[in-house]
Amino acid sequence: MDKLLYDRLGGSAGITQIVNEVVQAHMNNPAINARFLPLKEQPEHLASITKHTIEFFSAGSGGPETYSGKDMLTAHTGMNISRGEFTHVIDDILGVLEKKQIDEESKKDVLAILWSLKSSVVSL
Repeated sequence: MDKLLYDRLGGSAGITQIVNEVVQAHMNNPAINARFLPLKEQPEHLASITKHTIEFFSAGSGGPETYSGKDMLTAHTGMNISRGEFTHVIDDILGVLEKKQIDEESKKDVLAILWSLKSSVVSL
């Protein structure tokens, strides 16, 4: 594929839409929604997390955006995220990509990025 992953995901608008749908999927997923539902009561915090996630995916997929958030280890330290929770997050992301009819190669690229972050996110 000659196109950047960023472009294959729909650029800024596509990634924004994907992230918003992933956040909703997390809130609807009974295996992990306890971590996400409280954010509905903290709209500024939710907006910050969403903004940083959009930046992270955009910058990490080859887009021009700059990531302004914490590194993954710092952001997730103390959250005690399990392997199972991490897997549910990945499943939600891949589910949204499937719904958006993102091609298989791009889904594999996203999965590879996500797995590369595992040791910085999972602590249990």
